[in-house]
Amino acid sequence: MQIDKHRADIEGDRILYFCAGAGRPLLLLHGLLGGSFCWRRNLEAFSRRHTVFAVDLPGHGESDARCNLDCSMPAQAGRISSLLERLKLEEVDVLGCSWGGAIAMLLAAQSARVRSMVLAAPVNPWSSLGAGRIRFLQGRIGGTFLRMVWPISRPLYHTALVRMYGDSRRLPAGTVQGYRSQIMRPGRVDNVLNTLRSWEKDVNTLRAAVPRINVRSLLIWGSRDSAVDVRSAEPLKQALPQCQLKVIQGAGHLPFEETPDEFNRLVLDFVDQQ
Repeated sequence: MQIDKHRADIEGDRILYFCAGAGRPLLLLHGLLGGSFCWRRNLEAFSRRHTVFAVDLPGHGESDARCNLDCSMPAQAGRISSLLERLKLEEVDVLGCSWGGAIAMLLAAQSARVRSMVLAAPVNPWSSLGAGRIRFLQGRIGGTFLRMVWPISRPLYHTALVRMYGDSRRLPAGTVQGYRSQIMRPGRVDNVLNTLRSWEKDVNTLRAAVPRINVRSLLIWGSRDSAVDVRSAEPLKQALPQCQLKVIQGAGHLPFEETPDEFNRLVLDFVDQQ
């Protein structure tokens, strides 16, 4: 499989994206602290049928960004909309996980270029897991604390990733090292804090945007998700039109990494429908 790396300047900010395969475009949007690296177990399967665009959103992955960059969900959705226009992609299927799933919904609410969505445990207004931690980090004390521990946080990465899995034995070799190399890039802590500062406002914006979405949707959740409440899947399903829900038993928050064969099958079966 050949994967080509590209860069695009969008409103003065550089976005890095990877492209592979041939066929109808499939856009991949990663979660918070993620990047195109998170799709390493999916790209080959997807690229057999689609032209896959795996984006590193500004401030994430290998897309470095200014320390004061607006990293809110609406701002990122606007950049992706501009990228689709730049690439002349008139109709795309979008796959977004967690924070990237919320961005995918905002994108679908504002852009007629979105044909369908697959959302893997997307951040949504009906899940309150982690709300206390986010509020703490939004404040001055929490922000100062995060800046202090960031340079010495490497020993915690394995523990944090294990908690994202339903079964820690399925953690692929090299996963911790791959995420670590992205998280420790210069300025990354500022980008994360800028994302968290507008989190509650962004979720409220998302709540208002959901009724404007008019595309087919598939929700995929792991039954052991500890980051985005699986119980929020049903109200989100009811709020989205033409929406299906699939739960992968035993998987955690990262089913695309933990159970890639089942995840890839669900995605391709859905997006390849007319």
